Amino acid sequence: MRTPIFGLRAGILTQLIFLIIAAMLLINVVILNLYEKDLITEKEKTGRLLVSGIEYITGEALKENERELKNTHFSARFAGPFQEMLDKSEYTGIAIVNTSGEPVFSIGLDNERKQYGLTLAMTAMNTLTKSTNYKDTTWGVLWPRKKDMYLSIPLRHKGRVIGGVSIISSLEPVYEVLRNSEKLVIIYIAIDTLVLAFVGIYLLSRIVVNPIHRLLRMTEEYEDSESILAAGEAPANEIGNLTRALANMLKRLDENKQELKSHIVSLEKANKELKAAQNEIIQSEKLASVGRLAAGIAHEIGNPIGIILGYIDLIMKGGLTDYEEKDFLARVEGEITRINIIIRQLLDFSRSPEEHRVNIPVHSLLTETVEMLKPQSGMKEIEVSLALAAENDNVTAERNLLQQVFLNILINSIDALSEEGGPVENARIHITSKNRDGLLELELIDNGPGISPDKLDHMFDPFFTTKAPGKGTGMGLSVCYRIIQAMGGTIRAESTPGKSMKIRIELPLSISRIHFKENPDDHIR
Repeated sequence: MRTPIFGLRAGILTQLIFLIIAAMLLINVVILNLYEKDLITEKEKTGRLLVSGIEYITGEALKENERELKNTHFSARFAGPFQEMLDKSEYTGIAIVNTSGEPVFSIGLDNERKQYGLTLAMTAMNTLTKSTNYKDTTWGVLWPRKKDMYLSIPLRHKGRVIGGVSIISSLEPVYEVLRNSEKLVIIYIAIDTLVLAFVGIYLLSRIVVNPIHRLLRMTEEYEDSESILAAGEAPANEIGNLTRALANMLKRLDENKQELKSHIVSLEKANKELKAAQNEIIQSEKLASVGRLAAGIAHEIGNPIGIILGYIDLIMKGGLTDYEEKDFLARVEGEITRINIIIRQLLDFSRSPEEHRVNIPVHSLLTETVEMLKPQSGMKEIEVSLALAAENDNVTAERNLLQQVFLNILINSIDALSEEGGPVENARIHITSKNRDGLLELELIDNGPGISPDKLDHMFDPFFTTKAPGKGTGMGLSVCYRIIQAMGGTIRAESTPGKSMKIRIELPLSISRIHFKENPDDHIR
């Protein structure tokens, strides 16, 4: 069996790559944040050095007898040094207030940033604390970050506070450095992912995938216990445990298979014996029916034989014309043919079943069976009527067995209509047929005494009979039930005690002979 494209190895590789990338990206985020924090910390240190320079310049500008900074202290000659300090420190602006809260100097700031920086400088001066604040946002590396950093520190000269200062720096250069380094990190992540993925899939293939493929081959190529992997060949891990468990299971399966084969042989033998026993029961029941028919048939044959003997006696006496002699011989031939038909019917019926099913026209078989029963004692007092209305009467069955069913049912009806109490007045047997839902439905009805409801459910049980001892084996209807069931049909009994008995048989029609009354195209659609 071919390994599917998206099999175990592909699944492991996909998930391995996902985990490696996810892990590296998470590590990258942590490192990125730490790196960003380090860069900002370095910028803060640079800012403090810048403030030290500012303190020195403002201290020099303050006259010895003055205690507060003023605008006059920052002449145009200080703008150059401040700007030079800003350029070297990567800071963009300075805002200074005096102890009265008045702005005394600013450079490199628009009005909004200047006002915000002066406010922070005043707060730092009043609280005597250093503070770092951030304002506005810009795109960092992976998400939005703060745009400007404000470092606010009190200004001191000779141990006393002379004002406050805020220096402003844009963090855009920090993010630019991080973005440039991130490009290199992404390349390293891709290379590391490929290397780790191939190494990982190689190791996993050796440890997991290849052993599993060996297990698959072992199960696919398994034929008998000789082809099972030896337990010593399995590795000492979970895969090895699975291999040993599978090997043990296959060994048990092989043992069970051998046991199953033995059971199958025994069942086949028992089935053959059962089939033979069933055939013997059917044949014995058939021979019992033949014995029942023998007396009537003997009488039926006796009459033609007497006629034949009479004609032969006349011919032997002589004195007949050629025409009379030929006429007598023709009549003898007719009576012999009649005897031959009667004997042939009895022989055909008594023959063992050949288990060969063919299409059988049921109507003609019913008619033939009724004709076979006419010589029986009691039949002369019974009116038999056939209303065979089914348009399709062809079923697939064994002819002898189906005739045996009809014969058993009709003999039971004859017995019921001719009981010891005397024959039933106006005794009748009525046989009907019709088609319904792909079935041939037959009803054999007599107006005999019927059977009580408590016995009706047991009619088709083996050895059940309502006849006097010695007059029935109790196997007739049981055999009928098995024969009809084997043909895929059903047989059931209905009775009205004291009035009638009805046997209903349903047989599936031969498929090749089923026809539709409707337009055939409707069925094709």
